[in-house]
Amino acid sequence: MPYLIIITILVIAAMIFFIKGIKPNYQSLDQKQITQTEKPVIMLIIDSLMYKPLIEAEKNGHIPALQFLMEQGQLYPNVVSSYPTMSVTIDSTLLTGTYSDKHRVPGLVWYDEKEKRLINYGSAKEEVFKLGIKHVAEDTFYHLNHTHLSYDTKTVHETLAMKGLQSASVNALVYRGYEKRTLNLPKIGSTLNIAPKNLRVETPVFFSYGMLAQYSPNNDQNNGPLGRFGFNDKFSAQELKYIIQNDKLPAFTIAYFPELDKEVHKKGPENHIDAIERMDKQLQEILNAYPSWEEALNSAIWIIMGDSGQAEVGNDKSKSLIRLNKMLDQYTIYKVNKPVKDNDQIVLGHNERMAFIYILDEHITPEEVVKKLQEDERIGFLAWKDEFDVLVAASGHNNIFTFRPNGHFVDQYGQSWEIKGDPSILDLSINDNVIEFRTYPDALQRLNSALHSHSGNYIIADAKPGFEFQGEGTPIHPGGAAHGSLHEQDSLIPIIVTGTEKQPIHMRMVDLYQWILDLTVKQ
Repeated sequence: MPYLIIITILVIAAMIFFIKGIKPNYQSLDQKQITQTEKPVIMLIIDSLMYKPLIEAEKNGHIPALQFLMEQGQLYPNVVSSYPTMSVTIDSTLLTGTYSDKHRVPGLVWYDEKEKRLINYGSAKEEVFKLGIKHVAEDTFYHLNHTHLSYDTKTVHETLAMKGLQSASVNALVYRGYEKRTLNLPKIGSTLNIAPKNLRVETPVFFSYGMLAQYSPNNDQNNGPLGRFGFNDKFSAQELKYIIQNDKLPAFTIAYFPELDKEVHKKGPENHIDAIERMDKQLQEILNAYPSWEEALNSAIWIIMGDSGQAEVGNDKSKSLIRLNKMLDQYTIYKVNKPVKDNDQIVLGHNERMAFIYILDEHITPEEVVKKLQEDERIGFLAWKDEFDVLVAASGHNNIFTFRPNGHFVDQYGQSWEIKGDPSILDLSINDNVIEFRTYPDALQRLNSALHSHSGNYIIADAKPGFEFQGEGTPIHPGGAAHGSLHEQDSLIPIIVTGTEKQPIHMRMVDLYQWILDLTVKQ
């Protein structure tokens, strides 16, 4: 989904030049020097890979590569993702080892209080066109990595570089490193004033980004408009295969495979086994770059993982789609096709099954907005913060739940909290001052971080399974599935690991950063 803005610009350029006017930006591996490590780490991110469909596909016997890796390694079924469960925030957490209160990428869509505009990294074409392609392009191509992703947090690429080790990023949207390079965009984009002509970006030593930064000449068949200009599984697989075959595999490589996500959105969380089978064929291609699959496992540490789950969205649009703008129609709500006006009272930032509700009018309190929305049983909970606490309310609960860090209650991750009120709102079990998470994994830390991820007076609305939020031109998935929520269906992902017995300190996305460093630096 976030690749939409890149594809939109390239499509426009391709149409003007009758498809043939856009040429790939080829790069050479010849001048790239690497520091050899005993076992390079290869991490493959399969967007929206979930445990139950993975196991079902294995039973069918049609995913030999994934099955081989599972049999030869370990499968961890319930790793907790970041929040909101949207790719850019998840990837930022993975690469920095922090939640959004530190890395500062709040979601796919969020409101920048200082610039007084809605930030969108490419949610749906209708919303992109309304906000303006140029704004969305600049946010996606440049600001995401070089303005919004905090420099107070170092990415794994930056940390490895400081230790004299190289890394690679293949088709990942979040990639910041120390290598300075120019990313050339189609000239027609700057001519039409929809995108800059080029950008100076900071990347890992090895950087592949669709046809905008391509290594393998064999990928020309995968970088056209039908192949989303290189932002597809075949392209990612061929780029990684090319790096392996040229003996240029650095200490750490992350490669992104986006296609499964689209199928899950369309078909639902359980009816996409065929898409997992297609993904497996690309994994077979990668493993075949070695003399044998056994040699592939002996030569590298392999990590294959999802980034978020997805929850079902009901077929009946009148029930399954939560329209906050109608529920809050007594207020003046910002229209996404216009600049924010002085009399706008509310800005809505939709992230599929989660939404930020920004209150611009100082005369409106979070409590009065929450009271209106609390009547809707489709919303799992509503959360906001005051000077000291996070406050949480939900339909069917008369009382609220409040919490703050550093208290007398401890959760399974060793994090301590002070809590008051009704913990059942977040389905917490508390025994002898020990907090157990159930429906919402790592709920307190993830929710606390989201409410401290950026400035502003805002509420978080989180939908129950079966429902998602709909705004002006936002993507909707009736009869399919969506993510974004704190709920376990959106939050739990599988990870397959071969070549090491080391484990993260906890099975959470936020803990994988240090684990990657332990696997690469301390060999």
